[in-house]
Amino acid sequence: MATKLATGISKGEDSEKVAKEAVSQAKEKLGETQVDLSMVYCSSNYDYQGIINVVRTYTDKAPLIGCSTAGEFTEDNIGRESIAVGLISSDEIKFFVAMAEGVKEDPEIVVRSLANKLPGKVEGYPHLFAILLIDGLSGVGEEMAVLSSNIFEQVFVEKVTFVGGAAGDNMQLKKTPVFAEDKVVTNAASTCLLASKTPLFTAVKHGHTPFSGPLKITRAKGNVLYEVDGKPAWEVWKEETAKVAKERGIYVEKLKATSEIAKFFANYTLGLATEKEGEYKIRWPTSINKDGSLNFACGIAEGAVFRIMDGSDLEKQIDAVEGAARIARQSAENAGYSEFAGLLVFDCAVRQLMLGKRFSESVERFKKVLPGVPLLGWETYGEINPEGGQFSGFHNSTSVTLLLPKGEEKGMR
Repeated sequence: MATKLATGISKGEDSEKVAKEAVSQAKEKLGETQVDLSMVYCSSNYDYQGIINVVRTYTDKAPLIGCSTAGEFTEDNIGRESIAVGLISSDEIKFFVAMAEGVKEDPEIVVRSLANKLPGKVEGYPHLFAILLIDGLSGVGEEMAVLSSNIFEQVFVEKVTFVGGAAGDNMQLKKTPVFAEDKVVTNAASTCLLASKTPLFTAVKHGHTPFSGPLKITRAKGNVLYEVDGKPAWEVWKEETAKVAKERGIYVEKLKATSEIAKFFANYTLGLATEKEGEYKIRWPTSINKDGSLNFACGIAEGAVFRIMDGSDLEKQIDAVEGAARIARQSAENAGYSEFAGLLVFDCAVRQLMLGKRFSESVERFKKVLPGVPLLGWETYGEINPEGGQFSGFHNSTSVTLLLPKGEEKGMR
């Protein structure tokens, strides 16, 4: 066969047992074909190394990529505190995995190291895509997205299109490792280059709308926003959101618990204007510091003008997921592809916070647009799609999709 994605998902207390159940489900669906790539996304509740060892054993040491998450889902089930495994077999795609450490200290060196560990050209496979996974607490998501596009353009003969995400840990904000082959490492990035005979198709979309007037970042360093219009950032957020939040039963002055603050910021994010009229790049404040500054999942540029965004319209959030799936499908159909091997989804953990019990509706929309197509998704601390068609770079509160066509049937290997 050409390309096939098979998934498995399981949960429980014993890491190795749960991993075995998940990979066994996927292998059963895949059949007798060879595993060419393993993808592992799992809750921070588990022993990561134990999981990786099990999956590698059951897939004959097939190339592996993955990370810790804040939620997992497949076409069969939606999990929290689960292990999700995706296995790909393909005659149309070749897979190459690499890892590099030290993203906090020097993201440029990390990206160059990744690029140099991968083949600059794969003869007969002209369409290059890369899954990029980074430590979700590194604070360099934007830098990694931009550097990856620029540096890979210098190293590779063909253009490389990126998708991916920042690892999560169930909103604990403590430790977010990435995986590659047998390694589990924090302060690192891992990537899988997909060199394909046929094009793959990406899309990105969010459901937020601006509601504040224009605001200016007057003091910021790294991923910390200190002042907006000369005032402490948290004070500005409270002033701007107090009225609309109160209408929803949220009293910003009383927010104290980490979970309450995280959910509040899920709805009231920072929106940077893009080159396209009326479209914004979302930035999620992850927490508040004692001095009233805000921590973000990536760098914040001093001097930038932004608006506070409102994500409380759940219908728009759910519609955004369907929109991302439709954009990818329409692009594929425009290129002459109508049968699909699978959909990979990098979905922001913020969206799960916003949607709550309605999150399942969001997953159902993927299945509505692509009925019967295998689905592997996970909740990130930021999404990567530097050239996603609508806006570019590192995102929050979005769904990024990578749609895999089946390709041409060539028989069993």
